Amino acid sequence: MRRNLFIAAIAIASVTPTLHSQAAGNEGPYKVLQREKVGGEGGTDYIFADVEGRRLYITRNAVRAVPATDAAPARDALAGRVSVFNLDNLSLIGEIAGLSGNGAAVEPKSGHGFTSNHPDVAMFDVKTMQFMKTIPADSGFGPDGILADSYNQHVYVFSHPTKTAGVFDAKDGAYLGHIDLGGVPEQGVVDGKGTLWVVMQDAEGGVTKVDVKTMKATAHFPFGDKGGSCNGLALDAKNHILFAACATSGGLQPAQPLPNGTMGPQRQLPKPQMVILSADDGHIITTLPLAGGSDGAAFNPKTMEAFSSHGNGTLTIIKENSKTDFVVEQNLDTMNGARTLTLDEKTGHIFVMSVERGPAPPPPPGGGRGAGAPVIPGSFTVLMIGKP
Repeated sequence: MRRNLFIAAIAIASVTPTLHSQAAGNEGPYKVLQREKVGGEGGTDYIFADVEGRRLYITRNAVRAVPATDAAPARDALAGRVSVFNLDNLSLIGEIAGLSGNGAAVEPKSGHGFTSNHPDVAMFDVKTMQFMKTIPADSGFGPDGILADSYNQHVYVFSHPTKTAGVFDAKDGAYLGHIDLGGVPEQGVVDGKGTLWVVMQDAEGGVTKVDVKTMKATAHFPFGDKGGSCNGLALDAKNHILFAACATSGGLQPAQPLPNGTMGPQRQLPKPQMVILSADDGHIITTLPLAGGSDGAAFNPKTMEAFSSHGNGTLTIIKENSKTDFVVEQNLDTMNGARTLTLDEKTGHIFVMSVERGPAPPPPPGGGRGAGAPVIPGSFTVLMIGKP
């Protein structure tokens, strides 16, 4: 049992699910429709589609000035900001200065947007595209994932170090307190009727179910050996089905000898897969393989498809044929590093983003891990994916 959470037992499904899997490659209904090199420097994490406002929000973190070297030109310092694009054609609308962080979310009723800045959450006006204020939360709070819920006009910001969701009022930005989640939270989903589910990034995986009216966790659905290190979560609200996209599953790697003669720890074998479970009681319906380690998931109720984006430059599309029948419809090549995604439910388009990198430098003479491959300046790219 984790903290004071109620641990829900995983019930055995009353109907044996039909399981299909196929290696579709790029053959399938989805294609990369547009590849827009929008440029600009600064790291980011999440990408967010405001379907009603027809805007795409991407946070960009500040970069320091770097002097020129024999291998690279000088780089000027650049402040953090939120880049705002037209959701239909990916043209740049403008940028909101004074903001950065892991991601952004918009609550349409209030007309306010929020970013998971560090160490505080930031608030901006959607219409004027102006920064409004920063909002501190609890001590040790580390903003990461972010989600807006128009059911109660609350914004949830997930914190790894405190294992909580900070709750903010979208109308005035007031900090309302936190929800203990009992694990390291990553992505959350809501049903618009008062329930929040959050997937856990812990090695053993799982989903926490929350009553947003009481701001209390009501259940935790553990995955056991079905999936761990889960970063993506999507919801079929009609059929009450969750899609948890996990980076690992299955057994352990045998302990390996260390240079000092001792044995190292056992390690989880990477085996990315989608854990498909009941949103009501957490019983696992089935699992399906993913083409890479996920960092984001989405579900389109119009097409009954779930999507998972991966850092190795792939996108897995899963088709829900019925409540017990799921199939890997397609594994689509996207762009290396395009690990997070967002869905435009109006058009059915999926958006991912990444940068291009140059060759990695050689490892140091004494051995060990060398520096990573450098980002090519101006290469930041947004991809629009859909059915032609």
